[in-house]
Amino acid sequence: MGSPAIGQTPVKPPKNKYTPEQDVQIGEKAAAEVRHSYPVIQTPEIQRYMTTLGERLVDAAPRELNNPAFRYSFTPVNVKEINAFALPGGPMFINRGMIDSAHSEGEVVGVMAHELSHVLLRHGTANATKAQGFQLGALAGAIAGAVVGGGLGSVISQGSQFGLGTWLLRYSREYEKQADILGAQMMARAGYDPRDLARVFENIEKQAGGGSPQWMSDHPNPGNRSEYIAQEAAMLQVAPSHRDNAELQRVKSLMASLPAPKSMAQVEREANRGGGNGGGGDSGDNSEPVSVGEIGQPVPAPSTSYRPVKGGKVFQADVPTNWYALSSQSSIKFVPKNGYGQLNGQSVFTHGAEVGVMRAQSGDLSEATDAVLQSLASGNPELRDVQPPRQVQLSQRTAIHHQLTNRSATGDREQVNFVTTFLADGSLFYYVTVVPANESNAYAGTFRRIAESIRLTDR
Repeated sequence: MGSPAIGQTPVKPPKNKYTPEQDVQIGEKAAAEVRHSYPVIQTPEIQRYMTTLGERLVDAAPRELNNPAFRYSFTPVNVKEINAFALPGGPMFINRGMIDSAHSEGEVVGVMAHELSHVLLRHGTANATKAQGFQLGALAGAIAGAVVGGGLGSVISQGSQFGLGTWLLRYSREYEKQADILGAQMMARAGYDPRDLARVFENIEKQAGGGSPQWMSDHPNPGNRSEYIAQEAAMLQVAPSHRDNAELQRVKSLMASLPAPKSMAQVEREANRGGGNGGGGDSGDNSEPVSVGEIGQPVPAPSTSYRPVKGGKVFQADVPTNWYALSSQSSIKFVPKNGYGQLNGQSVFTHGAEVGVMRAQSGDLSEATDAVLQSLASGNPELRDVQPPRQVQLSQRTAIHHQLTNRSATGDREQVNFVTTFLADGSLFYYVTVVPANESNAYAGTFRRIAESIRLTDR
């Protein structure tokens, strides 16, 4: 334990109906699934280094928050995104991308201190406490799905109880500020400059290049982050330094000799195929097939008869009987033969509709929708609105409709309709249709019929 603080901001855990032992039960079950699905770094030196840093912080944790039931672990994973996360009860996972991006050991410790604070303050189950009707038995599976599935798990393709993962893993700005403050306090007691915590946030934003790295989307910025962390640091007395940047560089060198890190998209695909820990089994494939027919061949007209479809506990709809359903973790495409497939090494979607769920980047529907369209435009430079967006109704909820035009991978102009609304947990539900511009009139009635049949069932 380091030297006592001169003064510090008190941090009070939020209301929680779960016990610490239940946190551990939830976290351990979810962690087992993560270890099976993620490419865990097995190099002993790297594992020891992360454990040493983690235990240093645990020793610096406030005694009143450091429940003896907690089971801490600090696992490095060979994933390239800048991210780290901790599960209820103590398991923590740190992406290689986060370690590679750090300029100092203090920045690595800062991220770990922030994540450990979420465990100590029990923010995951505090979130679940706010939500009504969530049962303990469902929590562990949902949080595992949310981690492995890139944030939303199998809410659509496998019908998990919707919303649990986002409740457990996505924290409010209030909880983020609590984790920042408590993290800064533990850093000082462990012998690290709390200002390194502010620096890591600034570096992540710079390295994002205007994008939104996974860690920042999971951990919304409370605002004035650097300022209030600096104010907290001024009240703290830093214990004798433990930092060892040379050791960090040695760990980075060891990681450089590992296989190339995987992207979260690769991790998700392999998890869907039943592979684990970086493996890639081919059984139980729930991911999208390579193609439905052949791109460039004639596409049959939509059937005038419809069949009901269901996406987990999120939605129901009717689609033409001659369309195929292609399920992925958080979306389902409905496409006719020759409407989806491979062309010049990339997946091409020329005809059909897709429904899905994604994290909302804002609580304002227009802003959240614009953020998605801006992301899509980065890979589709000719994507643009045909007319101003308008407010519509989707399943009796306020929605926004964008009619867009784009140049498809086949070189043809295509018409894209993009409709979004919020789900009960604040996630963004979308319904998008795609068709060559010269066939848009022939598909208008079909797309309208599907939209009118959508029933959101997340409530």
